[in-house]
Amino acid sequence: MKAVVSGVAIHLPEKPVPNSELEKLVDTNDEWIRTRTGIQQRYIFDRENKDLKSSDIGAAAARNVLEKTGVHPEDIDGIIVGTMYPDKQFPATACFIQSLLGCKNAFAFDITAACAFLPYAVNVASLMIESGQCKKILVIGAELSSRVTDWTDRNTCVLFGDGAGALLLEASETNDRGVLASELKSKGAAHDILFLNQLGQEDAYIRMDGKSVFKLAVTEMAAIVEKTLAKAGYTSEDLDLLIPHQANIRILDATVKKLKLREDQVFVNVHKYGNTSSASIPIALFEAEKEGLLKPGQLVALVGIGGGMSWGCNIIRW
Repeated sequence: MKAVVSGVAIHLPEKPVPNSELEKLVDTNDEWIRTRTGIQQRYIFDRENKDLKSSDIGAAAARNVLEKTGVHPEDIDGIIVGTMYPDKQFPATACFIQSLLGCKNAFAFDITAACAFLPYAVNVASLMIESGQCKKILVIGAELSSRVTDWTDRNTCVLFGDGAGALLLEASETNDRGVLASELKSKGAAHDILFLNQLGQEDAYIRMDGKSVFKLAVTEMAAIVEKTLAKAGYTSEDLDLLIPHQANIRILDATVKKLKLREDQVFVNVHKYGNTSSASIPIALFEAEKEGLLKPGQLVALVGIGGGMSWGCNIIRW
């Protein structure tokens, strides 16, 4: 069996928030943000709506992918969720989403890997499908990053955005599609360069040592892509499309340079959404497919790095 991505869908706030809006909050401006991050806007759910939860936006993205693929909720075997802002400390936000969707036959659990969530979840889901344990698994990234952003810190508040994205992975007997290889890695000693204290604490905001994150990201993202490609029997020259976690244009540019990729081999949308953490790669996948850049049969690499520090890569024949 192969684990094939049969559908991708997203859920976003209605209106984007341009850089000019942040000028009202902190000492910054559009040029400063663009030149250092590449971000022009991001999407933010109403922060005054305390009733809105990560499970709500995650379930909305999942409903969209179920409708797109024609799969019924009771046919889902498992739900894997990533979020920096869980509904509760426990149970898992995935359990709330299972209830909202009516996936009565599904297991549900969260993976805490922040921006590295997608490669971790796809790895786990694909192994469960390949082993025959499951046939259909939802992988959902749901982020209300604005709830854990310090809006007085100009170094972080300009980076993050809200949003949710969902992938449906299904078992297939095809030999020409599916997840081909995955690699995961962590460096716990770097836990203090990007973290979020436990919700409810006084300083429950995303904190980041930007220079240290940049240095680690540009080295390790390129290295793990090359390693995973080699594991699947390919090189960067064979790659049709790299879809990286959309953190910062400087990190993306440096990674592309290290991999010696052409511009048309990489999908970038950080300028439109900012860093949506666990939802970042799903949103990019959805957009790339919508724009006709992601096509069946292409060799695709997904790579992300985030809190942990943790990072990972999946090589997929789309």
